[in-house]
Amino acid sequence: FSRLGISSGVQVVAYDQENGMFASRLWWLLRWLGHDAVAVLDGGFKKWTAEGRATVSGETHRAPGAFGGSPRAGMSVDVQTIASHLGAGGPRLVDARAPERYRGDTEPIDKVGGHIPGAKNHFFQWNLDEQGLFRTPEELRAKIQASVGDVPADQIVCYCGSGVTACHNLLALEHAGLIGAKLYAGSWSEWSADPKRPVEKG
Repeated sequence: FSRLGISSGVQVVAYDQENGMFASRLWWLLRWLGHDAVAVLDGGFKKWTAEGRATVSGETHRAPGAFGGSPRAGMSVDVQTIASHLGAGGPRLVDARAPERYRGDTEPIDKVGGHIPGAKNHFFQWNLDEQGLFRTPEELRAKIQASVGDVPADQIVCYCGSGVTACHNLLALEHAGLIGAKLYAGSWSEWSADPKRPVEKG
C-alpha cells in the first residue's frame, strides 16, 4: 500500500469492472488494516465509461506513501471460532454465494458442495439493482432482513467461497446502516477442506 502512494488520511476509491466484488474486498482489507478513508465506486469502471468520463491508458505511478496499518482483530473470525459456535447461541452465518452453490446443487471450485450448518444465504448480487448499482439503504435493509432474519449486525459473520464476495455483503450492510458484521475469510474453501467438519445441503 505504501508503494501505491497510500498513507494515513489519503482517500482511496476502489473500483472494478462492474459489480464491485473485488473493489469491496479491497475496501474491507484497508479498513481491517485501520485505513478508514476508503470508498467503492458504485457501478465501477463499466458505469464510468458508459457515462463518457475521462480515462487514460498505460501505467500510472504515485509517489510512495507511508502506510502504517495494523490489523483490527474484531473485524474477522477464524475457523476455530466458527466451529466452536455452531448451533444455538452462535453468530448468524451468512453465505454470499449463488443459491445453487449454497444448496450444494453445484460446486465448481471446491471438492465438497453445500454450506456451513445453520448458515443463511444472501447472494451478493441481490445487493444490486437492475442497473448493477447498489440498492438504497432502505431496500438493502429489507432484502438483508428477508435473507438473514432480525439479527443485530454485530452478530452476523459473512463468508463465501474464498472471502471475496462476502465483503460485498459487508459493504451492503454498512451502506444499509447495519454496522459491526465480521468476515470469516477462510470461508467455504477452508471449511470444506477438512472432511471432519459438518456440511449442510439444501
